[in-house]
Parts: sequence; C-alpha cells; structure tokens
Amino acid sequence: MNLKRNYPLKNFNTFSINVDAEYFVEVASIEELTASVDFINSEKIPFLILGGGSNILFTQNFKGLVIKLNIHGIEVIDQDNNHVYIKSGAGENWDEFVQYCVDNKWGGLENLSLIPGNVGASPVQNIGAYGVEMKDHFYELEYFNIEKKEIRTFRFDDCNFGYRNSIFKNVLNGKGVVTSVTFKLDKTPEFKTSYGAISTKLDRMGVTDVTLKDLRQAVISIREIKLPDPDEIPNGGSFFKNPVIDTNQFQKIKAQFPEVVSYKQDEENIKLAAGWLIDQCNWKGKRIGDAGIHKNQALVLVNYGNASGLDIYELSEKIKQSVFDKFGVVLEREINVY
Repeated sequence: MNLKRNYPLKNFNTFSINVDAEYFVEVASIEELTASVDFINSEKIPFLILGGGSNILFTQNFKGLVIKLNIHGIEVIDQDNNHVYIKSGAGENWDEFVQYCVDNKWGGLENLSLIPGNVGASPVQNIGAYGVEMKDHFYELEYFNIEKKEIRTFRFDDCNFGYRNSIFKNVLNGKGVVTSVTFKLDKTPEFKTSYGAISTKLDRMGVTDVTLKDLRQAVISIREIKLPDPDEIPNGGSFFKNPVIDTNQFQKIKAQFPEVVSYKQDEENIKLAAGWLIDQCNWKGKRIGDAGIHKNQALVLVNYGNASGLDIYELSEKIKQSVFDKFGVVLEREINVY
C-alpha cells in the first residue's frame, strides 16, 4: 500500500480547494481496499472514499485517510433480446462510460451525459438529468462493507433510491464503498426528449430521426452552455437539489409568483426549479471575493481563483437564507460538505 502523508487534495476535487489529507492512498483492487481498511482500523482514524471529486466541498484539511478509488473495468455480463447488462468498475469516469454505451447503441443513460464524477458515485446520489435518473436503468451493485471486509450485492429494492438519495447516502454513509455498478440498458432505445430544452435543441440541430448520438450531443451542448467546465472555472456542478413541496405550499407560491418553474411529481408533490428560485433572489452572476455564482446557471457555485471551501459554504448559506425569506422554501445541498 503506497500510503502518503499530508497529501494535497487540490487536484482531486473539482472545486480546486487547497486542503490536505492527513493520509492518502489510491486503490485499484479489492485487495488494496482491504489493506486500506486494515490501516484505518489499526490507527482508529476516520476515512473518506474519493471518486471523481465532483460532488464534494472541503472546508478544512481532512484528518484521517482519504481513499482514492481507481477500480476500473467494463464488461457485458448478460444480455437477452431486449436488454444488455453491463458492469462497470466504480473508478470509471461517468461520462466516458456513457459514451461507451452510446457507441455500442445501448440506450438509457444518454440523458445523463456530461455529468461529472465516477460510476461509483452514481447510485449514491442517484444522479439525474433531463427526465432520467440513474435508478431507471440500475440493475445491481457490489458494495464493500468496511467493518466485515466483505462484498455484498445490492439489487434495486435494497437501495432505497429517492431524489438524489439512496441508502448509501444516509443509512450506510461511511460504512462502506460501492466497488462496481451493473446497468440494464435497452437494445431498442426509448428516447426521452420532452424535458427541458432537448427537443428545441434537436430541432436546431436539424435532427428529424433521433439517434443515441444525437440525443447525447444535444444534452452535451445544453450543459456546456449552462455549466462551466471545472478545468476552466472550478465548480462542483449543481450545488442544490430541486426542492419538492406539497401542492398546498405550491399554490401559495404560484399565487404570488405565477411564473414559478415547476414539475409535477405526483398528486401531492411538486418539484420546483432551484435555479429559478435562486435567480429570482438576484444571485446569478454575483461574486463575493473569489466565491461566486455562475453567470449562466444559478445552481452552480464556482471558485474564481483562491476561494476557500468555507468561502463557498458561507455563500451557499446566504443563498439558502434569501430563498427561504422570499419563498418559504428550504434548499438542500446536493454537494457533500467536509
């Protein structure tokens, strides 16, 4: 085990926050992961599993062991007339995995193109975009239990998937790590183009007979306009979840703000567009020191240079308070804060 002390994490988080890990190790196998767990247990220290570093905000140095998960590999494990079951190591880059699926004409994940991070984080967050969630094509995953040092397979019903949520984000948080994920993809894709600006973008592209590549390119084009490249402007993607409220509260908000952007969840709940709420509070494009809100997407907080994690966190607190003051809606962070 190649253990490192007081290791800088600036290049391992997309906010580019300059903090150190007390201990740091990269693991590429279950054996190396087991050795890391033995070290955690012997030293009695906290640990953090780090994937692509796109959904995390460090506000201080990490006291303990940061484990960078580099378990790779993609394979087809089964298929039938309608579906293919494809297994990916947790350390695979998510968007490269989506590209691989599209290139092989396996449908289901194309609307999730250009989401930052690694495959292993996708079920933890139940990532979603443009009318599709990861759970819609999830089959199973392998999970390494830290205490027992053994692998358990989780099927759909075991995962308690919710909106940007799962059992791994709450009940099992800090108790283990996802090492692989298997998806059930369609050999005959069903295209979802009605959400957001996708259909308009396809029209502008001159697409009449949609393919997986067309849909992926449309999603990428939309996201590139709205979301800054972390390599150019450090950020963690969408900082807040879209809040879900009951219909009674929604009717009160709509009476005062008729143009409110919303999506019906079910008969009792409505999802509001967090970006719209934040924009109405005049945050889009604002900057406090080197911490700011992107000019094209109010959901994205950015580091314009040397902002600390605490700077960005405090900015997010100001945004939450202003949205609550104006709409009576409590925003919840999608980003994990350490």
